[in-house]
Amino acid sequence: MALPKAQEMVSSNPVVVFSKVYCPYCTTVKQLLQQLGVTFKAYELDTESDGSQIQAALAEWTGQKTVPNVFIGGKHIGGCDTTTGLNKEGKLVPLLTEAGAIASSSA
Repeated sequence: MALPKAQEMVSSNPVVVFSKVYCPYCTTVKQLLQQLGVTFKAYELDTESDGSQIQAALAEWTGQKTVPNVFIGGKHIGGCDTTTGLNKEGKLVPLLTEAGAIASSSA
């Protein structure tokens, strides 16, 4: 049940962050997305009853066992380093815009 639920979440939201409330890396990614004005779904694995099953399913699906586990436009992006790295390279906003998570700016 956990894998189909995770896949459904990813396919029905432009951006999903599988996260844990106490994780500083998760906080970094969520703050970055908020600063960029992104509409995203944060699924807090440590507060949901099926969080550990979802995390195990994500590890099987993506090969990534850690959080945050970020998906943009249905594609697995990775964790905090990957997400912040894409932002530093100027590649995150175009991905988010393409996924419909932020309005394209004329900047």
